[in-house]
Amino acid sequence: MPQAREIDVAEIAKDVIRAQAQAVAELENRIGDNFRQAVDLLYKCKGRIIVTGMGKPGLIGKKISATLASTGSPAMTLHPAEAHHGDLGIVQADDIIIALSNSGETQELTFLLPIIKKIGAKLISLVGNTQSTLAKYSDVVLDVSVAQEACSLGIVPTSSTTAALVMGDALAVSLYERKGFKLEDFAFFHPGGTLGKRLLLKVSDVMRTGKNNPIVSEEMLVKDVLINITHARAGAAIMVDSNGRITGIFTDGDLRRALDKDEQVIHKPVKLFMTRNPKSVVPDMLAVEAVKILKEKKIDELAVVDESFRPVGLLDEGDVLGL
Repeated sequence: MPQAREIDVAEIAKDVIRAQAQAVAELENRIGDNFRQAVDLLYKCKGRIIVTGMGKPGLIGKKISATLASTGSPAMTLHPAEAHHGDLGIVQADDIIIALSNSGETQELTFLLPIIKKIGAKLISLVGNTQSTLAKYSDVVLDVSVAQEACSLGIVPTSSTTAALVMGDALAVSLYERKGFKLEDFAFFHPGGTLGKRLLLKVSDVMRTGKNNPIVSEEMLVKDVLINITHARAGAAIMVDSNGRITGIFTDGDLRRALDKDEQVIHKPVKLFMTRNPKSVVPDMLAVEAVKILKEKKIDELAVVDESFRPVGLLDEGDVLGL
C-alpha cells in the first residue's frame, strides 16, 4: 500500500495546470497543411465520422464525437475492443475514422488498421508518436505529442489527453465554421436543453404587445406620447400614419436630443422629433438574431412589424437580457 505523506496540494495543482497549458500552447505551431487536409476530408465526408480510441483517449473521443454531432456532423464512437467482435461492421467506405492514441501502438487499434484500409474508410489520427504504426496507416496525421504528462510519475494520461481534446475541438469548430453552422442550427440539435430553448425563442415570444406596446399617431403631442410610454412602462413608442403603418419611433434618446434644441418640445407633434424609418424586425425572427441587431446598432428598442409594415410589437433590450 502507498505511504501517505504531507504535501502542498496547491503547488501540485499549479504544476499540473502549467504543464497542461504548455502542452496546449505547443499545439498552435503544429496547425498547418495537415490540419487543413483533415478538415477538408471531414467537410467532404459523405458518410459518418467515427471516433475511436482505447482507455482514456477513448473517453476523449466520446467528447469529440459528441461535439461533432451537436454541431451538425453525423458522428459516433466505436470501441476498439468491441470492434474486434463485430462492431467493425458499422464502418463503411464513405466514413472517416478519427483514431486517438498517444503511443500510436495501442494493440486494439493497430489490429483494426488493415481492415479499415480494406473497407476503404479514410483515417485521421490524433497521435503522440508520428512514426508509429497508427500514423503510418493514416491518411492525415495530427501531432498531439506532449513534452511530459502533468504528473510526477510521468505516465498518467493528463497532458496528452488534454492536447487530444483541444485538437478535437479545433477540428470540430473549424469544420462547423466551414459549413456555415449558425445559432439556429445549434438550437435545432439541442431542442430539449435550456440553451436550445433559449436559442429557439422567436421575437414573437418575447416582444411587448397590447398595453405594453405604445402605438400612437405621429400627430400626437410629445407630452401625450410620454404619458403613453409611462403607462406602458416601456422605453419607446411607435409612431404610425393614418393607415396604421409605422413611420417612426420615439425613444428616450430622441427626447433628450429634442430638449437640447427646443425646450418647448413637449407641446409639439412627435413627428418633428421621432426617428424616421426605424430599424424593425418581424415576429418570426429568432430572438437572439434580434438581440444582435440591438447590439450592433447600439439601440435599446426595435419595432416589430408585419408584412404590411404595421407594428405588432416592441422589442425592448431590457426584456431580452441574457439572450
